[in-house]
Amino acid sequence: MSQTFRERQDLFPMRHLKLPLACATLLIAAAVPAASQTPKNSLAERLGYPPDAKLLIVHADDLGVTHSVNSASIQALESGAINSASIMVPCPWFPEIADYAKSHPDMDFGLHLTLTSERVYYRWGPVAPANKVPSLLDKNGYLHHDWSPETRINPAEAEIELRAQIDRAYAMGIRPTHLDSHQYRLDSTGRELFEAALRVAHQYNLPFFVTRDWFADFPYLEKSLTNDVVIDHTITIEPSVPPEKWNDFYQNALRNLQPGVTELVIHLGYDDAEMRAATRERSTWGAAWRQRDFDFFTSPAFRQLLGEQHIQLVTWRQIANSHQHQ
Repeated sequence: MSQTFRERQDLFPMRHLKLPLACATLLIAAAVPAASQTPKNSLAERLGYPPDAKLLIVHADDLGVTHSVNSASIQALESGAINSASIMVPCPWFPEIADYAKSHPDMDFGLHLTLTSERVYYRWGPVAPANKVPSLLDKNGYLHHDWSPETRINPAEAEIELRAQIDRAYAMGIRPTHLDSHQYRLDSTGRELFEAALRVAHQYNLPFFVTRDWFADFPYLEKSLTNDVVIDHTITIEPSVPPEKWNDFYQNALRNLQPGVTELVIHLGYDDAEMRAATRERSTWGAAWRQRDFDFFTSPAFRQLLGEQHIQLVTWRQIANSHQHQ
Protein backbone atom coordinates (compact mmCIF):
# COMPACT_ATOMS: atom_id res chain seq x y z
CA MET A 1 0.00 0.00 0.00
CA SER A 2 1.31 3.41 -0.92
CA GLN A 3 2.22 6.07 1.62
CA THR A 4 -0.61 8.22 0.28
CA PHE A 5 -3.25 5.72 1.26
CA ARG A 6 -1.64 4.70 4.54
CA GLU A 7 -1.82 8.32 5.62
CA ARG A 8 -5.41 8.62 4.41
CA GLN A 9 -6.78 5.59 6.26
CA ASP A 10 -8.53 7.94 8.65
CA LEU A 11 -10.18 9.58 5.66
CA PHE A 12 -11.38 6.73 3.45
CA PRO A 13 -11.35 2.95 3.62
CA MET A 14 -8.97 1.87 0.88
CA ARG A 15 -7.07 -0.33 3.27
CA HIS A 16 -6.31 -3.02 0.70
CA LEU A 17 -5.60 -0.79 -2.26
CA LYS A 18 -2.28 -1.41 -4.02
CA LEU A 19 -1.51 1.43 -6.40
CA PRO A 20 1.87 2.00 -8.08
CA LEU A 21 3.54 5.31 -7.26
CA ALA A 22 4.83 7.12 -10.32
CA CYS A 23 6.09 10.68 -10.40
CA ALA A 24 2.51 11.85 -10.06
CA THR A 25 0.59 9.01 -8.39
CA LEU A 26 -1.31 8.07 -11.52
CA LEU A 27 -4.73 6.63 -10.86
CA ILE A 28 -6.64 5.30 -13.84
CA ALA A 29 -10.26 6.45 -13.96
CA ALA A 30 -13.44 5.17 -15.65
CA ALA A 31 -15.74 6.72 -18.43
CA VAL A 32 -16.14 4.33 -21.42
CA PRO A 33 -17.44 0.78 -21.49
CA ALA A 34 -15.18 -0.80 -18.90
CA ALA A 35 -13.91 -3.70 -20.97
CA SER A 36 -13.91 -2.23 -24.47
CA GLN A 37 -11.77 0.87 -24.85
CA THR A 38 -9.89 0.38 -28.13
CA PRO A 39 -7.76 2.82 -30.15
CA LYS A 40 -10.71 3.40 -32.51
CA ASN A 41 -13.03 4.09 -29.61
CA SER A 42 -10.82 6.15 -27.33
CA LEU A 43 -12.31 8.93 -25.29
CA ALA A 44 -9.91 11.39 -26.89
CA GLU A 45 -11.17 10.50 -30.35
CA ARG A 46 -14.80 10.78 -29.29
CA LEU A 47 -13.94 14.27 -28.06
CA GLY A 48 -12.58 15.09 -31.52
CA TYR A 49 -8.85 14.73 -30.80
CA PRO A 50 -6.26 12.29 -32.11
CA PRO A 51 -5.69 9.25 -29.86
CA ASP A 52 -2.24 10.49 -28.78
CA ALA A 53 -3.54 13.90 -27.64
CA LYS A 54 -2.83 14.94 -24.05
CA LEU A 55 -6.14 16.15 -22.62
CA LEU A 56 -6.53 17.46 -19.09
CA ILE A 57 -9.35 18.26 -16.68
CA VAL A 58 -8.02 20.48 -13.89
CA HIS A 59 -10.53 19.60 -11.20
CA ALA A 60 -10.97 21.33 -7.83
CA ASP A 61 -12.59 19.25 -5.08
CA ASP A 62 -14.58 20.18 -1.99
CA LEU A 63 -16.39 23.36 -3.02
CA GLY A 64 -18.99 24.27 -0.41
CA VAL A 65 -16.94 23.09 2.55
CA THR A 66 -15.80 26.60 3.61
CA HIS A 67 -15.97 30.17 2.35
CA SER A 68 -12.19 30.03 1.89
CA VAL A 69 -12.45 27.05 -0.45
CA ASN A 70 -15.28 28.70 -2.39
CA SER A 71 -13.44 31.99 -2.81
CA ALA A 72 -10.16 30.42 -3.89
CA SER A 73 -11.88 28.00 -6.26
CA ILE A 74 -13.96 30.74 -7.89
CA GLN A 75 -10.86 32.88 -8.40
CA ALA A 76 -9.03 29.90 -9.91
CA LEU A 77 -11.95 28.98 -12.18
CA GLU A 78 -12.20 32.54 -13.42
CA SER A 79 -8.47 32.54 -14.19
CA GLY A 80 -9.16 30.11 -17.01
CA ALA A 81 -6.66 27.40 -16.06
CA ILE A 82 -8.87 25.56 -13.55
CA ASN A 83 -11.77 24.30 -15.61
CA SER A 84 -13.80 21.90 -13.44
CA ALA A 85 -14.90 21.45 -9.84
CA SER A 86 -17.27 19.46 -7.65
CA ILE A 87 -19.53 20.66 -4.85
CA MET A 88 -20.30 19.14 -1.43
CA VAL A 89 -24.02 19.67 -0.89
CA PRO A 90 -24.24 18.87 2.88
CA CYS A 91 -21.59 21.42 3.88
CA PRO A 92 -22.29 24.78 5.54
CA TRP A 93 -21.05 26.96 2.68
CA PHE A 94 -23.00 25.09 -0.02
CA PRO A 95 -25.60 27.90 -0.48
CA GLU A 96 -22.86 30.35 -1.45
CA ILE A 97 -21.38 28.16 -4.17
CA ALA A 98 -24.85 27.06 -5.31
CA ASP A 99 -25.75 30.69 -5.93
CA TYR A 100 -22.53 31.17 -7.90
CA ALA A 101 -23.16 28.01 -9.95
CA LYS A 102 -26.71 29.12 -10.72
CA SER A 103 -25.47 32.45 -12.05
CA HIS A 104 -22.62 30.80 -14.01
CA PRO A 105 -24.38 27.93 -15.84
CA ASP A 106 -21.47 27.40 -18.26
CA MET A 107 -19.06 26.46 -15.47
CA ASP A 108 -18.19 22.75 -15.24
CA PHE A 109 -19.60 21.92 -11.80
CA GLY A 110 -20.17 18.37 -10.60
CA LEU A 111 -21.39 17.08 -7.25
CA HIS A 112 -18.93 15.63 -4.74
CA LEU A 113 -21.31 13.09 -3.17
CA THR A 114 -20.59 13.15 0.54
CA LEU A 115 -21.34 10.48 3.15
CA THR A 116 -18.70 11.39 5.76
CA SER A 117 -17.78 14.41 7.88
CA GLU A 118 -14.08 13.82 8.40
CA ARG A 119 -12.89 16.85 10.32
CA VAL A 120 -12.84 16.87 14.12
CA TYR A 121 -14.19 20.33 15.02
CA TYR A 122 -15.96 21.25 11.78
CA ARG A 123 -18.86 18.90 11.06
CA TRP A 124 -21.95 18.51 8.89
CA GLY A 125 -24.97 16.24 8.79
CA PRO A 126 -27.12 14.65 6.09
CA VAL A 127 -29.39 16.37 3.60
CA ALA A 128 -32.06 13.68 3.96
CA PRO A 129 -34.10 13.54 7.19
CA ALA A 130 -32.02 11.92 9.92
CA ASN A 131 -34.65 9.27 10.62
CA LYS A 132 -34.36 8.09 7.00
CA VAL A 133 -30.57 7.54 7.11
CA PRO A 134 -29.64 6.41 10.65
CA SER A 135 -26.75 4.17 9.55
CA LEU A 136 -24.96 7.21 8.09
CA LEU A 137 -24.96 9.10 11.39
CA ASP A 138 -22.84 9.12 14.52
CA LYS A 139 -24.28 9.45 18.03
CA ASN A 140 -24.37 13.25 17.68
CA GLY A 141 -26.29 13.25 14.42
CA TYR A 142 -23.38 14.15 12.14
CA LEU A 143 -22.24 12.06 9.21
CA HIS A 144 -19.61 9.62 10.50
CA HIS A 145 -16.09 11.00 10.93
CA ASP A 146 -14.77 7.72 9.54
CA TRP A 147 -16.05 4.27 8.60
CA SER A 148 -14.38 1.59 10.69
CA PRO A 149 -14.64 -2.13 9.84
CA GLU A 150 -17.50 -2.24 12.34
CA THR A 151 -19.46 0.55 10.65
CA ARG A 152 -22.50 -0.83 8.86
CA ILE A 153 -23.72 1.55 6.18
CA ASN A 154 -27.12 0.60 4.79
CA PRO A 155 -26.86 0.94 0.97
CA ALA A 156 -30.55 1.79 0.69
CA GLU A 157 -30.08 4.64 3.17
CA ALA A 158 -26.96 5.80 1.32
CA GLU A 159 -28.99 5.92 -1.87
CA ILE A 160 -31.64 8.03 -0.13
CA GLU A 161 -28.96 10.50 0.93
CA LEU A 162 -27.33 10.63 -2.52
CA ARG A 163 -30.66 11.41 -4.15
CA ALA A 164 -31.37 14.05 -1.51
CA GLN A 165 -28.04 15.75 -2.22
CA ILE A 166 -28.62 15.78 -5.97
CA ASP A 167 -32.21 16.96 -5.62
CA ARG A 168 -31.15 19.82 -3.36
CA ALA A 169 -28.48 20.86 -5.85
CA TYR A 170 -31.02 20.96 -8.66
CA ALA A 171 -33.54 22.78 -6.47
CA MET A 172 -30.97 25.50 -5.75
CA GLY A 173 -30.16 26.03 -9.41
CA ILE A 174 -27.12 23.82 -10.04
CA ARG A 175 -27.08 21.78 -13.25
CA PRO A 176 -24.27 19.30 -12.55
CA THR A 177 -22.10 17.91 -15.31
CA HIS A 178 -20.92 14.82 -13.39
CA LEU A 179 -20.80 13.03 -10.04
CA ASP A 180 -17.86 11.87 -7.95
CA SER A 181 -17.37 10.49 -4.46
CA HIS A 182 -15.88 12.31 -1.48
CA GLN A 183 -12.95 10.22 -0.19
CA TYR A 184 -13.88 7.55 -2.79
CA ARG A 185 -16.23 5.97 -0.25
CA LEU A 186 -18.75 4.94 -2.90
CA ASP A 187 -16.06 3.29 -5.01
CA SER A 188 -14.04 1.48 -2.38
CA THR A 189 -16.45 0.26 0.30
CA GLY A 190 -18.21 -2.56 -1.50
CA ARG A 191 -20.31 -3.57 -4.48
CA GLU A 192 -23.64 -2.62 -2.94
CA LEU A 193 -22.64 0.98 -2.30
CA PHE A 194 -20.99 1.31 -5.69
CA GLU A 195 -24.05 -0.02 -7.47
CA ALA A 196 -26.26 2.33 -5.45
CA ALA A 197 -24.14 5.22 -6.73
CA LEU A 198 -24.36 3.94 -10.31
CA ARG A 199 -28.15 3.63 -10.09
CA VAL A 200 -28.35 7.23 -8.98
CA ALA A 201 -25.97 8.38 -11.71
CA HIS A 202 -27.96 6.53 -14.36
CA GLN A 203 -31.25 7.94 -13.11
CA TYR A 204 -29.95 11.52 -13.41
CA ASN A 205 -28.07 10.72 -16.65
CA LEU A 206 -24.75 11.92 -15.21
CA PRO A 207 -21.29 10.34 -15.58
CA PHE A 208 -19.81 8.95 -12.36
CA PHE A 209 -16.06 9.04 -11.79
CA VAL A 210 -14.34 5.73 -10.96
CA THR A 211 -10.73 4.61 -11.35
CA ARG A 212 -9.73 1.70 -13.61
CA ASP A 213 -6.59 0.98 -11.57
CA TRP A 214 -8.82 -0.21 -8.74
CA PHE A 215 -10.35 -3.02 -10.77
CA ALA A 216 -7.79 -5.57 -9.57
CA ASP A 217 -8.43 -4.75 -5.90
CA PHE A 218 -12.15 -4.12 -6.28
CA PRO A 219 -13.36 -6.43 -9.09
CA TYR A 220 -16.97 -5.37 -8.56
CA LEU A 221 -16.17 -1.99 -10.12
CA GLU A 222 -15.50 -3.41 -13.58
CA LYS A 223 -18.27 -6.00 -13.26
CA SER A 224 -20.84 -3.36 -12.35
CA LEU A 225 -20.01 -0.93 -15.17
CA THR A 226 -21.87 -1.25 -18.45
CA ASN A 227 -21.93 1.69 -20.86
CA ASP A 228 -20.37 4.08 -18.36
CA VAL A 229 -17.94 6.89 -19.08
CA VAL A 230 -14.24 6.17 -18.37
CA ILE A 231 -11.41 8.69 -18.13
CA ASP A 232 -7.92 7.40 -18.87
CA HIS A 233 -5.86 8.77 -15.96
CA THR A 234 -6.02 10.74 -12.73
CA ILE A 235 -3.24 12.55 -10.88
CA THR A 236 -3.31 13.65 -7.25
CA ILE A 237 -0.54 14.77 -4.94
CA GLU A 238 0.59 12.66 -1.98
CA PRO A 239 0.74 13.77 1.66
CA SER A 240 4.34 12.56 1.67
CA VAL A 241 5.40 15.30 -0.77
CA PRO A 242 7.14 18.02 1.28
CA PRO A 243 5.99 21.63 0.76
CA GLU A 244 9.27 22.63 -0.86
CA LYS A 245 8.76 19.91 -3.52
CA TRP A 246 5.12 20.81 -4.26
CA ASN A 247 5.76 22.65 -7.52
CA ASP A 248 8.27 20.02 -8.63
CA PHE A 249 5.64 17.31 -8.22
CA TYR A 250 3.13 19.06 -10.44
CA GLN A 251 5.71 20.13 -13.01
CA ASN A 252 6.96 16.55 -13.32
CA ALA A 253 3.39 15.25 -13.55
CA LEU A 254 2.58 17.58 -16.43
CA ARG A 255 5.85 16.92 -18.25
CA ASN A 256 5.13 13.18 -18.02
CA LEU A 257 1.41 13.39 -18.80
CA GLN A 258 0.24 10.35 -20.72
CA PRO A 259 -1.91 10.49 -23.86
CA GLY A 260 -5.64 10.38 -23.32
CA VAL A 261 -7.86 12.21 -20.85
CA THR A 262 -6.43 12.88 -17.38
CA GLU A 263 -8.22 14.40 -14.42
CA LEU A 264 -5.85 16.33 -12.17
CA VAL A 265 -7.56 16.47 -8.76
CA ILE A 266 -6.56 19.48 -6.64
CA HIS A 267 -7.76 21.09 -3.41
CA LEU A 268 -7.92 24.87 -3.34
CA GLY A 269 -8.31 27.33 -0.49
CA TYR A 270 -6.61 30.19 1.27
CA ASP A 271 -4.32 29.78 4.24
CA ASP A 272 -6.53 32.09 6.30
CA ALA A 273 -8.04 32.02 9.79
CA GLU A 274 -11.21 30.25 8.71
CA MET A 275 -9.43 27.47 6.85
CA ARG A 276 -6.86 27.00 9.58
CA ALA A 277 -9.61 26.67 12.21
CA ALA A 278 -11.65 24.23 10.13
CA THR A 279 -8.68 21.92 9.50
CA ARG A 280 -6.45 22.49 12.50
CA GLU A 281 -6.35 18.92 13.80
CA ARG A 282 -4.08 17.81 10.92
CA SER A 283 -2.23 19.36 8.00
CA THR A 284 -3.38 16.98 5.27
CA TRP A 285 -5.78 18.77 2.90
CA GLY A 286 -5.58 21.70 5.30
CA ALA A 287 -5.09 25.45 4.91
CA ALA A 288 -1.41 25.48 3.89
CA TRP A 289 -1.91 22.51 1.54
CA ARG A 290 -4.76 24.30 -0.25
CA GLN A 291 -2.84 27.56 -0.50
CA ARG A 292 0.06 25.73 -2.17
CA ASP A 293 -2.32 24.18 -4.71
CA PHE A 294 -3.93 27.57 -5.34
CA ASP A 295 -0.58 29.28 -5.82
CA PHE A 296 0.67 26.74 -8.34
CA PHE A 297 -2.48 26.40 -10.43
CA THR A 298 -3.13 30.12 -10.72
CA SER A 299 0.48 30.90 -11.64
CA PRO A 300 1.67 31.97 -15.10
CA ALA A 301 4.17 29.11 -14.89
CA PHE A 302 1.34 26.55 -14.86
CA ARG A 303 -0.33 28.05 -17.92
CA GLN A 304 3.02 28.28 -19.67
CA LEU A 305 3.70 24.60 -18.95
CA LEU A 306 0.37 23.59 -20.48
CA GLY A 307 1.40 25.30 -23.69
CA GLU A 308 4.93 23.93 -23.71
CA GLN A 309 3.63 20.37 -23.27
CA HIS A 310 0.84 20.80 -25.84
CA ILE A 311 -1.78 19.91 -23.25
CA GLN A 312 -5.39 20.72 -24.13
CA LEU A 313 -8.01 21.42 -21.45
CA VAL A 314 -11.30 19.53 -21.64
CA THR A 315 -14.29 19.38 -19.30
CA TRP A 316 -16.77 16.89 -17.93
CA ARG A 317 -19.46 18.71 -19.87
CA GLN A 318 -17.68 17.83 -23.12
CA ILE A 319 -17.24 14.24 -21.97
CA ALA A 320 -20.89 13.88 -21.01
CA ASN A 321 -22.01 15.34 -24.35
CA SER A 322 -19.73 13.03 -26.33
CA HIS A 323 -21.01 10.03 -24.39
CA GLN A 324 -24.63 10.93 -25.02
CA HIS A 325 -24.03 11.25 -28.76
CA GLN A 326 -21.92 8.14 -29.30
